[in-house]
Amino acid sequence: MRHLFGKYFRRLKGDEAGNASVEFVIIVPTFIMLMTMSIELGFVTIRHTMLERGLDIAVRQIRLGTGEPSTYEEIKEVICDNAPILANCETELRLEMQPVDLRAYSSLDAKPKCIENSQPVEPAVLKKEFVFGGVNELMVLRACFLYDPIFPDEMMGRALQKDDYGKTAIVTMSAFVQEPS
Repeated sequence: MRHLFGKYFRRLKGDEAGNASVEFVIIVPTFIMLMTMSIELGFVTIRHTMLERGLDIAVRQIRLGTGEPSTYEEIKEVICDNAPILANCETELRLEMQPVDLRAYSSLDAKPKCIENSQPVEPAVLKKEFVFGGVNELMVLRACFLYDPIFPDEMMGRALQKDDYGKTAIVTMSAFVQEPS
């Protein structure tokens, strides 16, 4: 019996059939994982860049005192108009604007409040979190945009923090000083 096994294994020792299949099985899943992570990271970067651009343009208009934008909805509209890649921007974007003391910067909440799809936005909450500042007051405007990851079950999609509805948040903020009129 031992002689039969030895003869069989000696014959397989030099056989290279199936070698490409083994390499394929090892390399292709790794390549696909890297490709999906690259696509997801690329879209996260594009969304974040466009959100920052829209916020910067809105803050610039506020800082220059051109009279535009002057309300929560107008600021949101300026941001969404300048960030066209953000799908459902009007419903998925949440803004917080608060005065901040220069000597106690910790007065700003560490975690931004993003929209929950299950509940409509309440005006009382908005008035508390969205305050137009006074003259020479440091203001922080924070924007939070919720989106669905492209590959939520892949490696990077699983690593992103999600809310109860499977949405991931992109947060950016800008600070400015209210100039005197």
